Amino acid sequence: MKIQGKMFIWLSVFVLAMAIVYGVWSKEPAGTTALFLAFGLCIMVGYYLAFTARRVDAGAQDNKDADVADDAGELGFFAPHSWQPLSLAVGGALAFMGVVFGWWLMYFSAPVILIGLFGWVFEFYRGENQNQ
Repeated sequence: MKIQGKMFIWLSVFVLAMAIVYGVWSKEPAGTTALFLAFGLCIMVGYYLAFTARRVDAGAQDNKDADVADDAGELGFFAPHSWQPLSLAVGGALAFMGVVFGWWLMYFSAPVILIGLFGWVFEFYRGENQNQ
């Protein structure tokens, strides 16, 4: 994970340099703002990966002499199925339609979004997939 953190930090340095050059050269605010926001996103991901790499054991990708088989095994826990993303998608679609057709549609989309969000967060604390 160390190499990914370094890659994103170097990418953020490059994007920052390009944002400054683009901003000075073009004097166009929308593209310059987008590049500075891309810099912020890159630095956040790079910092997270570098911070996490210090807390976890070194993986096979950090070893220069590693084989592909060294990274085999369990990668983590993944949900077998979930209906909650569908609820969030429907609620999000209603919310964005509320921007187009009228803010009153937010009264219908907010409960759908909250049901989907709470259901997704707590789906492993109740029901058939309970493991806590």
